[in-house]
Amino acid sequence: MLGGTGEGREIAARLAGSGDLEVVTSLAGRVRDPRWPEGEVRVGGFGGAEGLAEWLVENDIRALLDATHPFASRITANAHRAARTCGIPFALCRRPSWAQHPLDRWFPARDLSHAAQLVPTLGTHAFLTIGRQGVSAFAEVNGVSFLVRSIDPPTGTMPVPHELILARGPFDVESELELMRRHGIDVVVTKSSGGDQTYAKVVAARQLGLPVVVVERPPVPDGVDSFDSPAAAASWLESAGR
Repeated sequence: MLGGTGEGREIAARLAGSGDLEVVTSLAGRVRDPRWPEGEVRVGGFGGAEGLAEWLVENDIRALLDATHPFASRITANAHRAARTCGIPFALCRRPSWAQHPLDRWFPARDLSHAAQLVPTLGTHAFLTIGRQGVSAFAEVNGVSFLVRSIDPPTGTMPVPHELILARGPFDVESELELMRRHGIDVVVTKSSGGDQTYAKVVAARQLGLPVVVVERPPVPDGVDSFDSPAAAASWLESAGR
């Protein structure tokens, strides 16, 4: 299983007691202090689809489940290709996207570059909460100051001016409201990640009447089984891996 998410940890926990099924969770190693799943774990990349396929063969892997972040599109593409090369079952576990509330002021963005174009049309003090990767897409935005929040320091060029906050969720609505008010935030930028860990910022923006630029998820490979619950994904992996 390709993990690194809360869903991946729940799947690993569900299958940890299976006596005749060996589950290995692979973490990319991009977070300095990851939350460790139960069971066997490997850390680090594979070297693309070819390297992953070699590892799958060498370790006699019978099924591959992708439970990575919904925006880890390169990992998903490589996993799909490797599974096809090896002729083993492949599936995805993706948490549901957030549903827009009638009072939400959402502005969909195709990708981060599109989001960077939208921001200066909506505000001058942006709360950028897209993780540490991709922040450089906002480096050339003029007339906007950014409050950037991520678990680890972002990679690439940072926007100017900016203030960086390193923090890990879950966050609550009251603290998000206080943060946005204190920094004079007038536009929020987020990915359509789903889940409960960071949803409080969406609720806080709604209560403050702020516009939210929502970066849409990349498409998943055609014809691939996809589950939106860890329980269903664990059942699939338990069946396909035997």
